[in-house]
Amino acid sequence: MPRPRREQAQLVTEARRPLSEDIRYRERRYLIMMGIRLVCFVIAVVLFVNGFGWLTAIPAVGAIAIPYFAVVFANGGREPGGRGRFQAYEPNLPQRFEAPSRGQRPDGIAYTDAARPGEADIPGTNGASERSG
Repeated sequence: MPRPRREQAQLVTEARRPLSEDIRYRERRYLIMMGIRLVCFVIAVVLFVNGFGWLTAIPAVGAIAIPYFAVVFANGGREPGGRGRFQAYEPNLPQRFEAPSRGQRPDGIAYTDAARPGEADIPGTNGASERSG
């Protein structure tokens, strides 16, 4: 009887994969690349023994170059999570300052009719707007 297929659970978090899972992934990728290298080496030896001449160089170059890339990829560190990890920088700037209109105080509250700037706010004027002298 076939086993029921397990579906992967959907993640609801932005957290990275566990470190152990990341290491397993990199080890598996390294082993696959080294397996390909072994196949290239065996093919190069077989071609050389059978006298294929310069065609032997193609798998030999693969057998020589693959270990470098395998090690670089294995030691490359944690992999990016994939979807949507890059977020553009959006500065959190305050709102732009606008001078209060003529009928408003600097804190944004409207003046009452009796108290306009320059009238009742000057001590000793009693609301008079002009000095008589």
